[in-house]
Amino acid sequence: MRRHIALFVVLALSAPVVLSAQDSNEVKHDRKEVRHDRRELRGDRKDIRHDTKDIREDRREVRQDLKNGDTTAARHEARDLRQDRRDRRHDVRDARRDRKELRQDRKDVRGDKQEKKDSSK
Repeated sequence: MRRHIALFVVLALSAPVVLSAQDSNEVKHDRKEVRHDRRELRGDRKDIRHDTKDIREDRREVRQDLKNGDTTAARHEARDLRQDRRDRRHDVRDARRDRKELRQDRKDVRGDKQEKKDSSK
């Protein structure tokens, strides 16, 4: 009987430690997701800036080629321009999705902190 009581006491005292370890792992995972989403968002913003610069250059080259009467080169630059615009559109969509994921992950981290604060009361 004493063994059962001792075992029960040990399990009762160790349960909060195990649960808090699991909570801390979840918090670490959520923070890691936040860092990952931030990194992806920075990359998307960099791609958007690069594509915008390419679009400006292609527009300038198309105008210059048309001014010089070189329609073949203008057609080629117009094709590049469409590709750059498509790339930028995809990057903007990716950035929007990454911002949404970042907001959700930040919300999860705040929720985990609040749960930890409530459980310590």
